Amino acid sequence: MSAPPPLSSSPRRWLALAALTLSVLIVGLDGTVINVALPTIAGELHADSAQLQWIGGGYLLTLSVAMLPVGLLGDRYGHKRLLLSGIALFGLASLGGALASSTAQVVAARAVLGLGAAAITPLSMAILPRVFAKEELPRAIAAWTAATALGMPVGPLVGGWLLNHFWWGSIFLFNLPVAALALTAGLWLLPRDRTRARETPAFDTLGTLLGGLGITALVYGTILIPQLGWTHARVVVPLAAAAVLLTAFVVRERRHPHPIVDLGLFADRRFLWGTLIAVFVNFAVMGILFVVPQYLEAVLGNDSFGTGLRVLPLIGGLMAAAAASEPLVPRLGVRTVIPFGLFVLAAGALLGATSDGSTGYGFTALWLSLTGLGFGLAVVPATSLVMGSLPTDNTGSGTSLLETVQQLGGVLGVAGLGSLLGYGYLARVRTDGLPAQAAHTARDSVSGADEVARQLHDTGLAASAHEAFVHGMNLVLTACGTISLLAAVLALLFLPGRATCSRTVARSPREHAESVA
Repeated sequence: MSAPPPLSSSPRRWLALAALTLSVLIVGLDGTVINVALPTIAGELHADSAQLQWIGGGYLLTLSVAMLPVGLLGDRYGHKRLLLSGIALFGLASLGGALASSTAQVVAARAVLGLGAAAITPLSMAILPRVFAKEELPRAIAAWTAATALGMPVGPLVGGWLLNHFWWGSIFLFNLPVAALALTAGLWLLPRDRTRARETPAFDTLGTLLGGLGITALVYGTILIPQLGWTHARVVVPLAAAAVLLTAFVVRERRHPHPIVDLGLFADRRFLWGTLIAVFVNFAVMGILFVVPQYLEAVLGNDSFGTGLRVLPLIGGLMAAAAASEPLVPRLGVRTVIPFGLFVLAAGALLGATSDGSTGYGFTALWLSLTGLGFGLAVVPATSLVMGSLPTDNTGSGTSLLETVQQLGGVLGVAGLGSLLGYGYLARVRTDGLPAQAAHTARDSVSGADEVARQLHDTGLAASAHEAFVHGMNLVLTACGTISLLAAVLALLFLPGRATCSRTVARSPREHAESVA
């Protein structure tokens, strides 16, 4: 009996891509949809600020920690099997969140959601090379990247609409039909897992423990920075512990015969520089996505739904870049396209850094579009570069390493750039003559200053707070632009040329025949 045709030559490959993008879309949505619901949850469940912080922090911790080993588990036991398990877990955790009646239950549900997301993101990427041939892989990566990015600004939009019409648990319940659809489509459309030898090397438990504890300490310390500052003991101690544990993890992985991540991948210039460029871009874009929604809501006066709509120009630029990068890379090469994208990203951020208190949304939409265009032109070819460097039998470990490093870069970006935003805001806001408690509230955040100004009918305070926030935002955008310029120079100097990039590992006829649903 002849083997069925490979999925890479079947029209069903685009439906398979839709299933993969749907799965990462719900992860992106869930990462930000919770933010608009926090005030409602605080009121309904009587949650304090520390508990609210861990609704987001618990998700971030489990996502970051679980992402490293899940790639190796996928390589050993099947990408499709673990991906579908992650989607199912995500759906069940969403149901648990919708039914939660206490803050602790919400934190637990969010932590389990992080575990599901840790399986979905790297393994959905690892499946792409088995669905698409080399020529079409950049287009698939572009669509996958657009789906991951789309969820971030759309999350507040969806959350705002749900909260306007339903109770707070609807932001969790919304995930259920989407997860069910992604699970059904994945079962039907994704290529079956390859048969593996029954004997597998022993799992590196100590390496997993060192990596998990190191990442936990790093993320824990980092998410406390905006609240406590860089020099507080509760920040310094976990960051120092993270440095020790992650150093021990690297030493362990370099010496272990069967590590959970192959650090030797960094010896390949495609993987090394593709990953570093992706980290630089993620650092900058996460900082932008952290500050811009606050600007649109607090300074320009939009609600959550309106804010989500007004961030969409960034996604429009990303989608335009995703379409443009496919023909540009073969013609010009990654050493031209990626630096150009980084220069455009820098131009967008630096243009945004010229905003002032009277700047309207039209100007914001312009520089957001440029930022999205540069983001797509840089990150899509960089991701394709990384994927082309991975061995066909261990794509899960490689994508887990890429996504973990990107995730940590994003966490550090939000913490560092968030501190810069706070510094710029405090340097300009004027609270002279206010009662002590009112001054403290006004200096804590621009939204707090607006609330105090409303209560005291102090238009001068509101104007001062808005001007101060724009000043802090401009510092953040300047930093993002500078980081992007630095990344562009590094890309020009160190990215491999076309000859290196064209080397890919060819799939054997057997591997092609196995890539069928």
